[in-house]
Amino acid sequence: MSITQYLTEEHRKCDQIYAEVEKAVNEGNWEKAKELFKEFKEKTLLHFKKEEEVLFPEFEQRTGIVMGPTQVMRMEHDQARELLERMEKALEEKNKDEFLSLGESLMILIQQHNMKEEQILYPMSDQNLNAEKMVSKMAELGEV
Repeated sequence: MSITQYLTEEHRKCDQIYAEVEKAVNEGNWEKAKELFKEFKEKTLLHFKKEEEVLFPEFEQRTGIVMGPTQVMRMEHDQARELLERMEKALEEKNKDEFLSLGESLMILIQQHNMKEEQILYPMSDQNLNAEKMVSKMAELGEV
């Protein structure tokens, strides 16, 4: 399996869970929404960890590109983490409008972010790294 396939699949899984969170919030099912959001947040952060601790360092070392796409991706991960924290707070307060507004911001950020990774960074990684070794190392961190 290529790096692109492996990580793109994780993107889709996280998107699917978020759609379920949003549905639960819209239905006013706060307990289900909290449970699903916890799963969404954990899986999203695990995905970021795989990239930040395994893929990005290896990519930077192999290509010598340290101030390029990986730096942008890390900044966007930080922005996403901040939005996740704010969304969690809105969920605790059962503030539907705030949650959905922050969720919309997160989804715009994530979709643009994922597109850059899937079209640029992951294919570059597949060209420069041993995909089998990288996927194996990322999988060791857990399943999204």
